[in-house]
Amino acid sequence: MIQFFSSPSTGGSPWWPQRLTLQPRLILSLIAICCIPLTGRDVSGKGTTSRPNIVFILADDMGYGDLGCYGRTDIRTPNLDRLASDGVRLTNHYANGAECTPTRAAFLTGRYQQWIGGLECAIGTGNVGRYDDAIRLRETNDLGLPGTETTIAQLLSESGYSTAITGKWHLGYEPKFAPNHHGFQQTFYCIGGGMDYFHYLDTVAGYNLFRDGNPVSGEGHFTDLATEEAIKFLNQQSSDQPFFLYLPYTCPHSPFQGPDDVTADPIPLDSPLWNQGSAPPETYIAMIEHMDQRIGDVLKTLSHNKFDENTVVIFASDNGGTKSARNAPLSGHKGSTFEGGIRVPGIIRWPGKIPPQTTSDLPCLTFDFTRSIAQLAGVSRGDGKPFEGIDIIRAIIDGDNQHDRKLYWRKQRGTKVWKAVRDGQLKYVSEQSPQRTREYLFDLTADVGEQNDLKETHRVDFNRLRESYHHWEKRVRQNRRGKPSTASD
Repeated sequence: MIQFFSSPSTGGSPWWPQRLTLQPRLILSLIAICCIPLTGRDVSGKGTTSRPNIVFILADDMGYGDLGCYGRTDIRTPNLDRLASDGVRLTNHYANGAECTPTRAAFLTGRYQQWIGGLECAIGTGNVGRYDDAIRLRETNDLGLPGTETTIAQLLSESGYSTAITGKWHLGYEPKFAPNHHGFQQTFYCIGGGMDYFHYLDTVAGYNLFRDGNPVSGEGHFTDLATEEAIKFLNQQSSDQPFFLYLPYTCPHSPFQGPDDVTADPIPLDSPLWNQGSAPPETYIAMIEHMDQRIGDVLKTLSHNKFDENTVVIFASDNGGTKSARNAPLSGHKGSTFEGGIRVPGIIRWPGKIPPQTTSDLPCLTFDFTRSIAQLAGVSRGDGKPFEGIDIIRAIIDGDNQHDRKLYWRKQRGTKVWKAVRDGQLKYVSEQSPQRTREYLFDLTADVGEQNDLKETHRVDFNRLRESYHHWEKRVRQNRRGKPSTASD
């Protein structure tokens, strides 16, 4: 159901429970009044055809409950809370992967990352493959997002958009995988999974700050550097050309360093600040609050340049939170396919098109944003590989909350494989290793914390979802890169 919420309170208590639920007929009436068709039509309100600008902001390792608008009361996130109030807050939004590299690959290609091969878990620090296919690809210097893959940035660039990435890449260390080879006209990025926020070194002392495939110098906290590059890009734009800004922060990924934690030397390679599961609480809070502040500066820049009305702003996280995050009321953490490892915050604002103070519980994935962006820009793929997501923005505007589809996840690291499929309110989860396999069936409507395993009492549903998962897995991995030519699936 789509629901409209009262305005945020000025105090410290969460605002979203104060809600007014509207009946579907009234929702459609409101939509008819305030919304217009999206693709290829007048979206500017000025009588001329104008494709919307797109800003996609991605947090790194943020937990489902790490924002004020998702229930956290000890972290102040007024800018993201306001973004949610001005648009839609997604309560059933999922990352495509339980770690960062897979989700980023799925977003850029608009397809399950399993099709690509080698990117089912995060690329290891220093360009390390972490499971069989990735290890084989690394041996031939092919571990990354291939240039043969069509990306949303490429499609937008070729159709007349100005495109930029400023933030975390993590889709290949080799120069041939650099984002300037994937449709981004302006690039400034952290090449790997995480780095010292002030000195840009990772845990193997590798330098990570790059532009257009080459290392560059910098000064300051990386959250600030990425933001300033984004603002610079926005200030270069005009109303004559649409733009796509991809702003994937490294925050709040380790190492845990707030904006005031600058040191003369890089933090030691064995510093506990690198431990993803044990952030100092005050530092974790400072990092997220600072990111929220800088996102506010990006939003102010959009407003100052009068881009607001024709700009879609999307915010999400690349995977669930670590043990340092607040994932409540979910179970599990980053790396697993329990809800806490894959369900994340999701916010979309489009003034005049998406009604403010809206919430949607339609289950959706990161690559649904990709499909929506393509629809809004009027671009399509010509490579015979269709987008696999749904147009989530169109669904929200239409009040469509009943998409009949299944959502799939697979993450392998070493010999351990996490699997999952969600179908309606039911979810199948598997944790497989050479020693044992654990399988579960949950009813997420009644048990969002995944505490009550139903596989014995709902055997028909359990077998149906497991069979569906295995059919999907075989299909998307049958021609993966890195697979030995003599091996069978």
